[in-house]
Amino acid sequence: MIYYQGGSAGTEFTRDMLCRALFEALGKLGPRRKILVIPPDFTRFHSHAGILTEMIWEYYVDAVSDILPALGTHVAMAESELDTMFGKVPHSLFRVHDWRNDTVTLGEVPAEFVNRVSEGKVSFAWPAQVNKLLTGGGFDLILSIGQVVPHEVIGMANYNKNIFVGTGGREGINKSHFLGAAYGMERIMGKADNPVRQVLNYAAEHFTVDLPIVYVHTVVSKSSGGIPGVNGLFIGNDHECFTNAAALSLEVNFERVSEPLEKVVVYLDPEEFKSTWLGNKSIYRTRMAIANGGELIVLGPGIRTFGEDKEIDRLIRKYGYKTTPEILEFVRQNDDLARNLSAAAHLIHGSSENRFTITYCPGHMSQEEINGVNFEYADLHMMMQRYNPAMLHDGYNQVGNERIFYISNPALGLWAHSSRLT
Repeated sequence: MIYYQGGSAGTEFTRDMLCRALFEALGKLGPRRKILVIPPDFTRFHSHAGILTEMIWEYYVDAVSDILPALGTHVAMAESELDTMFGKVPHSLFRVHDWRNDTVTLGEVPAEFVNRVSEGKVSFAWPAQVNKLLTGGGFDLILSIGQVVPHEVIGMANYNKNIFVGTGGREGINKSHFLGAAYGMERIMGKADNPVRQVLNYAAEHFTVDLPIVYVHTVVSKSSGGIPGVNGLFIGNDHECFTNAAALSLEVNFERVSEPLEKVVVYLDPEEFKSTWLGNKSIYRTRMAIANGGELIVLGPGIRTFGEDKEIDRLIRKYGYKTTPEILEFVRQNDDLARNLSAAAHLIHGSSENRFTITYCPGHMSQEEINGVNFEYADLHMMMQRYNPAMLHDGYNQVGNERIFYISNPALGLWAHSSRLT
């Protein structure tokens, strides 16, 4: 059922408009006794999920007993991040998801199904894992909040990914990421229907029907004022609600470039991007737009590590961002990588497959570290002087004798040239 849907490419929701739309939907849901809210973490600050969570808390007051940010493999949120993102919501309501220890397995998607939808790329069964709070908390409403936007692992982010990955367990996260990488990231990005989504949909249809989950989807793009604004809000508990949001997201978040891009410069907000695990969205979202032999320059003043998780960070440093055949061979030959398939998938996603160069300009990492994972390195201060974000606008810019394509936030879109679309 869809409780609310509204918006368009030309719509800009104000805070009051968001509040009215949200309260309209919550009114249709009726009184609730005990509520779990599952928003994204600070890495999705621009989703407006923080504002919506605060509104939900204000609407239900004491009925909101728990808030579980969908961390996935990310680190727990700092208190300052909770304040910035969720406003007046008390810290005492927040729980920390531990993807290695705090999950239960609801059931398994059969290996035969996974093999069929992946066209034979993988043949393992997939465990539907969620944080144990979802099944053991006695909730009569679970509100899952997040932004629908093109995504490297799942095609279009949010919906049941927020449940099975955001609150998922080690095996489920590892295998879902690897499934997407093995099938081919460029075959998935921007598509609401793909093998990874089909596996998660199977799990939702078979294993979560008794969970009272309602999804709150936002669609966000750069507003007329140049800051991320809400174009659409979709609230419901079915697949149609998600696909409607995904259709609007493709309209506002997907940009077809007129020619393959020779030089792309991406800026990573230091408050949002502190690792290449997150910062590599600069690669994922632009790779289908970059010309053969082109260059991607990543300005990352907040980048201080590779993985959000210590073990994944170690694996990135050990194996580096190599080509897909190389990473698949590493998986076959090395138990540590085979046990961490999400890390293997990330290494595949972060490779240019030797098609273009990737130059990282980190704020807190050495040239030795960056070169060690197969990226080029450039000094951040020097590159920020040459490509000053304050002097650039999204899209084509002339910088001296160079024509560059600038992106101020890769998390808000997907860029591609028709030659790489299938």
